Amino acid sequence: MAPVTISNVRKRYGSAEVIHGVSVDVQDGEFVILVGPSGCGKSTLLRMIAGLENISGGELRIGPRVVNDVPPKERDIAMVFQNYALYPHMTVADNMGFSLKLKGASKSEIKERVDRAADILGLTKLLDRYPRQLSGGQRQRVAMGRAIVRDPQVFLFDEPLSNLDAKLRVAMRTEIKALHQRLKTTTIYVTHDQIEAMTMADKIVVMHDGIVEQIGAPLELYDRPANLFVAGFIGSPAMNFLKGHLQGGRFVAQDGTALPVTVPPAASDGQPVVYGIRPEHISLGTGHAAHVSVIEPTGSETQAFIRLGDNPLVGVFRERIALQPGARLDVRLDPERVHLFDKASGQRLA
Repeated sequence: MAPVTISNVRKRYGSAEVIHGVSVDVQDGEFVILVGPSGCGKSTLLRMIAGLENISGGELRIGPRVVNDVPPKERDIAMVFQNYALYPHMTVADNMGFSLKLKGASKSEIKERVDRAADILGLTKLLDRYPRQLSGGQRQRVAMGRAIVRDPQVFLFDEPLSNLDAKLRVAMRTEIKALHQRLKTTTIYVTHDQIEAMTMADKIVVMHDGIVEQIGAPLELYDRPANLFVAGFIGSPAMNFLKGHLQGGRFVAQDGTALPVTVPPAASDGQPVVYGIRPEHISLGTGHAAHVSVIEPTGSETQAFIRLGDNPLVGVFRERIALQPGARLDVRLDPERVHLFDKASGQRLA
């Protein structure tokens, strides 16, 4: 196990810079997730850590060693890809032990490590099967087992669950987190799925257009997003945003709707802001008269698309609501849970 230190790292393709001075400290044994939309640079950064992409600037350390120019095979890392990349003509055991065989390990050592990894991943009864005889989840576990047998300092995961169906993704999330809790190996994991990031990570790095927008624990990012991008990306359904200004200790939307603010920023009267509130912080009750656009029952919750004046909002309620489009729905917006952002910069206001 080893810490990973990314210091002002940059990546250029010709004159186009795609990673703009990223700095992240990954502690020994920590599970860190790089999350962001497609094209934000998260997979490129992971490939730079793995040595599959050259570094254009900055410094990358694995443990105490600078590895900018160290070949991938000498970095003591193991990578699990979105594509399982299993050899179809090899059994599960042979796939898992192939890297050790290339290193010249003895048959007894290979068997010992493969058996240990298979026991951890519940693959013991499948060691004699071929990849074509396995389900998607089993193939992903074999790919993870191939990484475990190497006993690396760092695990790198590049969207490993993207090819799985929704139910299996949930199950594999739990398995990967449990595996990390057992092995305590430093892990860096890339995903575009913020639910994966929230449920699995010790620390999340939110990326956008090649820069880091915010780094923090999952609930820290959820409760105190640094800017509009993080606020809109973290949380499902996404946070509601209304444009307007502050006036007399309240928020006034562009259509004149006034909404409560517990403690407005000092000297803020007339300041253009964006008012943010999460769907789960809107409740049924006396406060504001909204009108229903669409009701989506999900079983345990009801998702309601409503209009408050001219402002579209999404609310998530525990109650079951049976209303037709256009019907009135009285709602309360919790002033304690309101987020205010400067309209010009997008930054959170204290």
